[in-house]
Amino acid sequence: MNKQDLNIKELIRIFDKSSMTKLKITEGDFCIDMRKETSLQPFTGESIQSVTVVPQAAAIQSKSKEESAEPPKSSLPTFKSPMVGTFYKAPSPGAESFVKIGSVVKKGQPIAIVEAMKIMNEIDAEFDCRIVDILVEDGQPVEFDMPLFSVEKL
Repeated sequence: MNKQDLNIKELIRIFDKSSMTKLKITEGDFCIDMRKETSLQPFTGESIQSVTVVPQAAAIQSKSKEESAEPPKSSLPTFKSPMVGTFYKAPSPGAESFVKIGSVVKKGQPIAIVEAMKIMNEIDAEFDCRIVDILVEDGQPVEFDMPLFSVEKL
């Protein structure tokens, strides 16, 4: 283990104990980006959501791609996330998705899961419809009121 590895581990410990939720440090071609949940938990090494170390050039390229990718604007109704959490298409890993593009669903039928604070919350269809597009990827973090599905009312 080299000195830089020890410094990164110490930085993670300090970051985890602080009230900060995001930290990005760039020095030359080195970049570290850390984020954590806002719930207060003792450091276990698992509470940090992501630690990414990338060369600076790669970080700039990925940022420009993210900025240029605007969400599609559609006049179709959408089902939105009722909470902040992680989106899942299926009831369990390896299981078949609740819905696919083109699926016809009835009001109250489960269409996805949003995991929040280790609780799996089923998201149900608000009305009878056909799924036109799935707007988020499986395992993607979602925000409150973020569109999850574009639908066509039936």
